Amino acid sequence: MTPEEHLAATDSRMAALIARSLRYNIKSPALTRPFDALAESIAYQQLSGKAAATIWSRVRALYPRRKYLDPKLVLGTLDERFRAAGLSRSKIAALKDLAAKTLDGTVPSARVLARMTDEEIIARLITVRGIGRWSVEMLLLFDLARPDIWPVHDYGVRKGFAKTFGRRKLPTPKQLLKFGEKWRPYRSIAAWYFWRVLDNDGRA
Repeated sequence: MTPEEHLAATDSRMAALIARSLRYNIKSPALTRPFDALAESIAYQQLSGKAAATIWSRVRALYPRRKYLDPKLVLGTLDERFRAAGLSRSKIAALKDLAAKTLDGTVPSARVLARMTDEEIIARLITVRGIGRWSVEMLLLFDLARPDIWPVHDYGVRKGFAKTFGRRKLPTPKQLLKFGEKWRPYRSIAAWYFWRVLDNDGRA
């Protein structure tokens, strides 16, 4: 049974959503460097995609001809250069804390990360300044393609759930956590399809 078949079998409304939506297409990638993924996540926080992309490209341009960010170089970069690229002071502090915690091993390497459970990764990474559970869940879901991530605080997932099941009010995170039990071990895929509800409405 495929993940879609498993989800569709739980409810006819879920089956209808899957039938009319783009198929889940997140593939398990090559080893993801958590430092780079989280650094980009910090830059994108509380900004529109276009504005964040511009700022992030300026940050990356501080280190030409480098495929990956180097935490040592990030720590050695003057705050003024990051400010000129468009990062706020709080994001600079978060980026440098991420770099320091990568160097001391708090943020694991890609190979170590691959051997850790979802909750172990969350517990480790939320110790970084500016990184909360939602940010780590997005890393797990999109960058690591973990199949059973359930971001119950995500507005899009809550909104998509409410529209799919005809609910006037958004479910609380606690309610959504309970509802999600029947979609194990494919809650990432369920979240993906609830986001697609917003795509279908032209709002995502």
